[in-house]
Amino acid sequence: MKDLQLGESATICCLKDPEMALKLLEMGCIPGTRVRLNSRAPLGCPITLVVGDGEDYTLSLRVSEAATIFLK
Repeated sequence: MKDLQLGESATICCLKDPEMALKLLEMGCIPGTRVRLNSRAPLGCPITLVVGDGEDYTLSLRVSEAATIFLK
């Protein structure tokens, strides 16, 4: 996630932290789902992701939460 540039898209591959995975799954961060990095706050945290191929919704995450998402 940290290598994703603003406006770039990627597909969620897997979720690293089992505890955080449940929260992320409930928010729609399911392996195979496309996400696009929409913005970063001035100090880098939080970030916003647009989730889904149809840009279904925007999700705001702490950088530490986003770091548990592996992309391909």
